[in-house]
Amino acid sequence: MNDPQLDPGDIAALFDRARLRMARELRGLTQVQLAREVGSVTAASVSQFENGHTRPAASTLRRLSVALRVPPSFFAAPARPPAQEQLNGFFRSLRSTSPRDRQQALAYVHLARELALELEKYVALPDLNLPRVPGDEGQPLQAADIEQAAAQARSHWNVPRGPIQDVVRLLEMNGIVVVRFRVSIEKVDAFCVDFPDRPVVALGADKGLRDRSRFDAAHELGHLVLHGINGQIGDKTTENQANEFAAAFLMPADDIKPELPTRLDWPTLLRLKAKWHVSLAALLVRAKTLGVMSEHIYAQAWKALSVRGWRKVEPGPLGNPEAPVLLRRALELAETTGVSFSEFIHRSGLPEADVRTLLNRDISERPRVEF
Repeated sequence: MNDPQLDPGDIAALFDRARLRMARELRGLTQVQLAREVGSVTAASVSQFENGHTRPAASTLRRLSVALRVPPSFFAAPARPPAQEQLNGFFRSLRSTSPRDRQQALAYVHLARELALELEKYVALPDLNLPRVPGDEGQPLQAADIEQAAAQARSHWNVPRGPIQDVVRLLEMNGIVVVRFRVSIEKVDAFCVDFPDRPVVALGADKGLRDRSRFDAAHELGHLVLHGINGQIGDKTTENQANEFAAAFLMPADDIKPELPTRLDWPTLLRLKAKWHVSLAALLVRAKTLGVMSEHIYAQAWKALSVRGWRKVEPGPLGNPEAPVLLRRALELAETTGVSFSEFIHRSGLPEADVRTLLNRDISERPRVEF
């Protein structure tokens, strides 16, 4: 457990190299840039600190703390098994995101896991209840397998027939941590990391589209259910499978197939969009996948979407994206037991500004004078 009362020498003795790397990547810095920020260490020294070959002196830790905007106690190893350092996230396309952008996004997700584990010292979070439906070793998943996996996931969670009311809430109720944050990473789409204790799904905060955000959340769930820790990161096949899972999870074949139009019927599609809270594009793909709509009609529909500009902005807005509440409510519950936010931050040693970012809590949050 991090102890904010530790003196600098104790923190140096308990130094956790993974925490230094996490802090550096949170700030989007290379080892060379960090060394330059600190001023009294070399990039080689930073590399040795992160590799565990040497430990920084107490005075160096203080300078690292200032440069990285984290409390010194952040560098002390927590009394629990660390996350696997090589645990990667399921990113949509590795070609469109730079390694540094992915590292920064992953660092925030690692911090989200740390935040959840710290909160569990004070409150009981929902137990992890994640159905795993791995395919046979060496055998690719077929479309029927993915449809069945989505049906099994809904059954496992006792989801009633029809549209899912709130996908994000469903994930959180079953112990999956969901965060939505802005970290100035424009090209990083939604992704997930399958930590064995607390999987984390990260959703972008800049997509004000409820339908797309719900599909993103279901897509990441597909990775967790189908691919687990050993899935191929950024592999086109796994991405397509996650898309197929999301469609089947949000729009079960038995429920939606009778409702889908065989012809290009925009009023019907808009009505279904409002009912199922999925995009027109997702409905068209589902209609084709289930054999309701012919290839010719499907192609016509996509041409019409392009001509009308609906591939970028669809008609029939559905309101704000679903909002994660698990971490924020856990903190509020901890506060009712006498552990204030500032006390929690003090005890945990986590960087306050970044925790507020994860919680979507205003960094300048103060009581407001009312007139």
